[in-house]
Amino acid sequence: MVMMKTVKISDFKARCIAILKSLARNKATLIVTHRGKPLVKVEPFQAQSVPKRLGELRGCIKVKGDIINSDFADDWESGRR
Repeated sequence: MVMMKTVKISDFKARCIAILKSLARNKATLIVTHRGKPLVKVEPFQAQSVPKRLGELRGCIKVKGDIINSDFADDWESGRR
């Protein structure tokens, strides 16, 4: 079980910027408490990967044969017995 650091809400308010910079630098998680009870969990932002754009893989695949007028009837029949 991993222990997370906790801080009182009054301390968090007084040192907010310094605490946030420290969390980002150390990639740590912090629990802010209010009257001894957990209130929020603060963790550094992690950028999401950028989705691929349409056409980005153009030129990476080579098509062999006719993919428009293909006849798969023989393939379907060969699977039945």
